[in-house]
Amino acid sequence: MAEDEKNPAREIITAYAQAHFRYFRTADGTVYAQRNGHPVARPIRSQGTTGSHRQELLVGLYKDGRGVFNGTSMKEALDLIEALALTEEVQPVHIRVAPGFDGATWLDLGRTDGLSVRIHPTGWDTTVPDPREVCWRRTQLTGELPVPVKDTDGKGIDLLLRLTNFTDAQTECLAIAWLIGCLGPGVPVPAPFLTGPQGAGKSTAGRMLVRIVEGMSGDLRRAPKDEENLVAAVAAGWVTALDNLSHMTPDLSDAMCCIVTGAESVKRALFTDGDVHRSAYRRPLLLTGIDVGVIRPDLAERLLPLRLERPKVRRTEAELWAEYAEVLPMVLGSLLDLTVKVRAAEAETPTDLRMADFAHLCAQLDGATGFGALAAYRTSLDDLNDDVIEGDLLAQTVLRHAETIEPGGAQRMTSTEWLHCLGRLYGGDDFRALPKGWPTTGKVLSDRLKRLQPTLAARGVLIDSGRDHGGRYLLMARPAPAPTHEQPELG
Repeated sequence: MAEDEKNPAREIITAYAQAHFRYFRTADGTVYAQRNGHPVARPIRSQGTTGSHRQELLVGLYKDGRGVFNGTSMKEALDLIEALALTEEVQPVHIRVAPGFDGATWLDLGRTDGLSVRIHPTGWDTTVPDPREVCWRRTQLTGELPVPVKDTDGKGIDLLLRLTNFTDAQTECLAIAWLIGCLGPGVPVPAPFLTGPQGAGKSTAGRMLVRIVEGMSGDLRRAPKDEENLVAAVAAGWVTALDNLSHMTPDLSDAMCCIVTGAESVKRALFTDGDVHRSAYRRPLLLTGIDVGVIRPDLAERLLPLRLERPKVRRTEAELWAEYAEVLPMVLGSLLDLTVKVRAAEAETPTDLRMADFAHLCAQLDGATGFGALAAYRTSLDDLNDDVIEGDLLAQTVLRHAETIEPGGAQRMTSTEWLHCLGRLYGGDDFRALPKGWPTTGKVLSDRLKRLQPTLAARGVLIDSGRDHGGRYLLMARPAPAPTHEQPELG
C-alpha cells in the first residue's frame, strides 16, 4: 500500500502545504499563506475571486499527482495550519507600496511573477523582493503596472503634463508632489480636489493620475452612501478616487479626514459573539467635482485644490488613452527618477502647516528642482481658507467682531455671552433672523469655534478656551504684528 494511502487526507494536505508555502500571521491575527520564494500572500480563509489559498492548494495537489481532495479534508487541514501559524512571527502585508530594509521602499507592479520596484537612496531598480522583507496583498483593485523605463531624463513628466489641462505651473508641481507622496508608505498626503469648469477634463485627469500608481485598470467611482462601504473600498486598494462630487455631508467629510491621516475601523467579526475585526487604513485620496458646497475646516486642511481649464483642442477618448498607455512606462520611470532625487534633497520641515510631512516633501521637491511647490501649497491653503470663510456665516461674523479688537489685545467672555454678542452683530440694526445652522447654545458655539480655530488663525484671529474662578470662558485675541527691524542708513 502506498504511503499516501496509509495517511488521512488532511495529513497529506498539511504536509504538502507546509513544504510549499510559508505561513505567518499579521498583528490582527489573520493568517496568510505565501508560496515559497514569491512575495504575494493570501489569507488562508479568503474565498476571493482573485484566487484563494484553498484554490492554490487544490491545484498544486492535483498537478503534483497527490490527488483530488474533498471539502472536509481541506477544511480540517486548513484548521490545523491556521492553529499552527498563530504561533509564528508577526509580519505585516501591504497593498501597492511598502517599507523595506535599509531605508528603501517598494512599489508592487501587480504582476503574476511578483516583479516590483525597489526605491532606495541611491536609485531604483526592478526585482522580486525577498518574501521576508515585503509581503504583497492583492485584491480585485490591484491592477498591473508596466515595467518603468530607466534613464528618461524627465521626459515622462513632460509627456504627462501635456496630456492634462492644469491651469498653471503651480498646479502642475502640486500634482507631481502628490504623486511622489503616493509612493511613500509613511507619508500622509492631502487629497487632490480636481476642479474647474464643465468640460475641463477633471475625470480624465483624475484617471491619469490614479493610473500612474494603480495601472490601466484603476478608475474613479462614485462616493459610497455610507461609511462602512467607503472603508471597505479604501481597504481594498491604495489610491481611492471619488468622481463628480457635488455635495459633502458632514459624515462623508469626517470619513475623508480619517482616510487621509489614518484611522481604525472596528466591527464585530462575522459568526462570532465577542470577537472583533480591526481594519486600520490610511490611503491617498483623490476627488473631482465642480463645487461641493461648504467645506468644513478640518477637511480643508487636508485638501489640495488642482484647477483645470477647458482644452482648446478636443481629442477622441480612444486617441487620448492610446497615447497615455504608450507613454505610461516612461511617465512611471520619470516619476521614480524624481522621487529618488527628492528623497535625497535636504530641507527643513515647515512647522506651521497641518500636513507637515507633505509640506516637507514640497520643500524637498523645491530643493531638487526649484519648482516652488511649498509656496504653491501655502497659496492653495489660503484659497481654501477663503472658501471656508465664504461658506460659514459664523466665521464671517467672528472676523467682523475681531476688527474691533486692537492688535495685541484680547476679549474674554463666557460662551453664552459670546453667543449673544455675535448674534447681535449678525442681526445688526435691522434685526435680521439668525440663519439656519447658527449655534443655538453656548456649548454648540464653543464647539464650532474650536473647529474654526485653524481657519481663523490663518486670518490673524486666535480662539482659546480656559477656566478660572468664574467658570469656563472663550478668549478671542489678535496678535500684535511682528516688529520690523530696519537697517540703519550708512552715512
